[in-house]
Amino acid sequence: MPAPIPTDTTWRTSSFSGSQGDSTGCVEVAFLPGGVAIRDTKNRNLPPHRYTTAEWDAFLAAIRAGKFNHP
Repeated sequence: MPAPIPTDTTWRTSSFSGSQGDSTGCVEVAFLPGGVAIRDTKNRNLPPHRYTTAEWDAFLAAIRAGKFNHP
């Protein structure tokens, strides 16, 4: 089981989140030692998804390469 996420962790929400600048329907990311955590802003009580730094970097590289673009 991964270590608990510290309560003083800084969570970041995309500047593209919400049509009126709110955070509903968005995700937040927190950078942790050795990886990242992602959580849903609609239910922050659920455990966040956690990924290693390598997994996160591969995900971002795939986004930048257009691998998730609509056909």
